Amino acid sequence: MNEADLTHLRRCVDLAAEAVEHGDQPFGSVLVSGDGTVLAERRNRIVTTGDLTAHPKLALAGWASQHLDPSERAAATMYTSGEHCTMCAAAHVRVGIGRLVYVLSAPMIAELVEPDVKIGLRVTDIVAASNVDVTVEGPCDELVPEASALFGRA
Repeated sequence: MNEADLTHLRRCVDLAAEAVEHGDQPFGSVLVSGDGTVLAERRNRIVTTGDLTAHPKLALAGWASQHLDPSERAAATMYTSGEHCTMCAAAHVRVGIGRLVYVLSAPMIAELVEPDVKIGLRVTDIVAASNVDVTVEGPCDELVPEASALFGRA
C-alpha cells in the first residue's frame, strides 16, 4: 500500500468514527477513480435507517453502477474500513470495481464483535468464484488499532 492508499483508508476510518457518533456500526468506505479522484463516500447507516442493506460498500457499488461505465469501474478502487460481507462482495464483483483495499479483515471484525463467530465466505472466495479480475489488499496493519478501537465505542 502506498501513501494515497493510506490517505483513503484513513478517511474510511474517519467515516467509521462518524457512523459511531451517529449511533451506527463503525464502517466507512470511499470510492476512488483510476486517476485518484474521490468519486463518492459513505458511512454505515444500518442502525439509523433500520435498513439491513445500508452498508456503505453496497451503496458505493450501486453508485458506481449508475455513474461509471465498465472501464471506469474496472479502473476504480473501493477503500473500506472493514472487509466486505458476502452481500457487499457479490455487489462489488457484479459491478466490476477493479480493486478493493480494506483496513480490518472479516476475521478481525468477527473477533471484535462476536469472538465465537466463524467466518465462512471471504471476499477473496467470492472474487475467485466470479471469474472477474478484482485485486484485493488488506488488512492495513498501520490502521488496525484505530479501526479496532471504534468497535469498543459502537
